[in-house]
Amino acid sequence: MADEENVASFHASNYYSREKRECKLAKQDLTTLNIETLTPLSPEVISRQATINIGTIGHVAHGKSTVVKAISGVKTVRFKKELVSNITIKLGYANAKIFKCEEMEKPDCYFASGSYTEDNPPHPVSGKPSTLVRHVSFVDCPGHDILMATMLNGAAVMDAALLLIAGNEPCPQPQTSEHLAAVEIMKLKHIIILQNKIDLVKETNAQSQYEDIKRFIKGTIADQSPIVPISAQHKYNIDVVCDYITSRIPIPKRNFTASPRLIVIRSFDVNKPGEEVDNLKGGVAGGSIIEGVLRLGQEIEVRPGIMSKNVDTSMKCTPIRSRIVSLFAEENELQYAVPGGLIGVGTKIDPMLTRADRLVGQVLGEVGKLPDIYTEVEISFYLLRRLLGVKGDAAQGKVQKLAKGEILMVNIGSMSTGGRVVAVKNDLAKLALTNPVCTDLGEKLALSRRVEKHWRLIGWGQIRRGTKMEDDKLGSNL
Repeated sequence: MADEENVASFHASNYYSREKRECKLAKQDLTTLNIETLTPLSPEVISRQATINIGTIGHVAHGKSTVVKAISGVKTVRFKKELVSNITIKLGYANAKIFKCEEMEKPDCYFASGSYTEDNPPHPVSGKPSTLVRHVSFVDCPGHDILMATMLNGAAVMDAALLLIAGNEPCPQPQTSEHLAAVEIMKLKHIIILQNKIDLVKETNAQSQYEDIKRFIKGTIADQSPIVPISAQHKYNIDVVCDYITSRIPIPKRNFTASPRLIVIRSFDVNKPGEEVDNLKGGVAGGSIIEGVLRLGQEIEVRPGIMSKNVDTSMKCTPIRSRIVSLFAEENELQYAVPGGLIGVGTKIDPMLTRADRLVGQVLGEVGKLPDIYTEVEISFYLLRRLLGVKGDAAQGKVQKLAKGEILMVNIGSMSTGGRVVAVKNDLAKLALTNPVCTDLGEKLALSRRVEKHWRLIGWGQIRRGTKMEDDKLGSNL
């Protein structure tokens, strides 16, 4: 069976409705593309793809996926296991266009709709014309503590965050603290706090919790962030959220002229069971472009690629080379894709290599222009004083120093891998990685330790040096 029933978000099967929509979106033309004049707000870009990534973070069942659905109309909980227990396990994603009607007052002038919406729809209440002001991509992060690694992988592609706090539960909950710490590590400056489920509590309780939230964020990176009371279920105050997204989150500065680089956070096999050989499609990689512009027909490389062991048990990597055959932002077809938003890249790669998220953590980009592959990294690190979300006495929650020989979980970009501490001195450590990683020096990473059967965030670091994979250990390209 294909990985997801919803893979249509990359390859829509309803061609008639797609063609109908395509007429109302700004046209892209590779022959007239001039990267020098392209911006994240260029009509041909913002019409078809999101240019800002916003993470939804917070404790399990506080309404993160519901908020995304209220804004974008897209359900991010897509896997049977997730639907049954109503929690997000894999990173969900949904794009939304935010429109503004100039003839109306704030915040009523704002409304949001799906990525496929035409660029100048009438306002749903007044019927007056509106303008497309933002196209955002929501990265819906899991709130369950076991799934912290997935959350950290999402943080690698975020420009801003919506922090969800349920109004009917005490604040803070364990993952609320942990997610906020992860956001601090990634230096996300733009945070909007949503006090959700406001319809379930009395006004006095909501006011009291509002004060608790202010105390909780005092002195953190979220200090001074706006706190918006909402009900995602009833879509109450969603227009205010759209107002804040537009006015408080600046368009990130992007480098369009650099060699393109995409961090893979999902990968699929889009073929149905029993598909005819002639109709088989290549694998699809989903991710966020960090810099540069990917074009249809471009030759690409995926690193580290296929990992295997040599006869002497040392690791060998075979970078994968292919060609881009399609580019999608949800159901919108693209001729070229720019940084921001989640992009589906259709390739000629054997779908066996992309099925079930097998390419997650890899880097896709221009042939010969991707960073080196490292098997060991030397880092400068900073440890948290105490574990987040662990109840109990101070001794129990204290973060112990790194010990030589211990195994940590290391998150670099969207890659989660084991890291054995080979040496440690003061705030410097050397880690031998379980899986080789394609990264730049200076890249940030998050460190987690196994505590009571759960991976707990204990600190973060920055890569200073590393041991590159030797050339003879790099296999030939596919």
